[in-house]
Amino acid sequence: MRRVKALLLPVKRLFHPWCEDVIRAIGDRHDLSVFDDTRPLAPQFEGVEVVIDHGGSVGSRAMMDAAHDARLWQILGTGFDHFDLAYIRQKNIPVANCPGQFSSIALAETAMMFILMLARRYRDAAANFQAGVFYQPLGRELHGLNLGIIGFGASGQALGRRAKASGLHILAIDVRPIEPEILEEIRPDFLGGPAEMEWVIAESDFLSLHLHLNATTRHIIDARRLALMKPTACLINVARGALVDETALYDALTTGRLGGAGLDVFAKEPVDPAAPVFQLPNVVVTPHIAGVTDGTSRRRAACAAQNVDRVAQGLEPLYRIDQEGGR
Repeated sequence: MRRVKALLLPVKRLFHPWCEDVIRAIGDRHDLSVFDDTRPLAPQFEGVEVVIDHGGSVGSRAMMDAAHDARLWQILGTGFDHFDLAYIRQKNIPVANCPGQFSSIALAETAMMFILMLARRYRDAAANFQAGVFYQPLGRELHGLNLGIIGFGASGQALGRRAKASGLHILAIDVRPIEPEILEEIRPDFLGGPAEMEWVIAESDFLSLHLHLNATTRHIIDARRLALMKPTACLINVARGALVDETALYDALTTGRLGGAGLDVFAKEPVDPAAPVFQLPNVVVTPHIAGVTDGTSRRRAACAAQNVDRVAQGLEPLYRIDQEGGR
């Protein structure tokens, strides 16, 4: 296998472990350098065949213009709604991401954490502990409740596996057929398409979102669909903030028309932590850390390294998103 020149575009504050894991995964098989924003841009891209862009958030149009020799732009992450895909397509540079299976465990665990915290009223319980009030509040057992999963891809399936073990009924929605072996393993109680989504929303005690953000899915949970939910139901979002009309969601929460929410992602980040909605005892928030685990970092690094090897071998990169219809 020949050596190729690769350039890593880091987010400096997140160098550990994400970029360190990429450096370890590629090892000494190729000539990998790390972009230095204190040095001139263009010379750093000379001869570079693979650009590894942390989260797809570092690469600029100027960088894409300078990447004359690039045979792959590898996004070290899953989502690419903030990546200038239309511009790089004009450059005919293939683009790949690290799709959902590499972060699915982490996202599913966070969604399950939110479900458990909301069911057992964690914030009320923590306040009672500080106040010396024991044996309250009264929680809900998960067994027999309905969990709606909108988007039954890798992370939705990983959540389904964990939720089934807790006795939740799984009501899943996806736009594509799911492989029979996965259905046999997870055994969702219901699997439907977009036409059945509103029925699932109305039947769910917990509703968890596992979708890409695009023009079709933006605000897929809006005021009308929030109104379909049970007043005791909770919304879980570990995917993308803009999947939800946040104004409508916050209104439903602050007026008591929704049972609660577990939120890891927001349309604009960071958010104001002092906002009234985040003070509610039935709202649990984390700062976009659902996919931030040691395992996700290692798996994404291995994915990126595999594609560098494939470029070196003259093979088609895996997980391309630049082709029409690519995700």
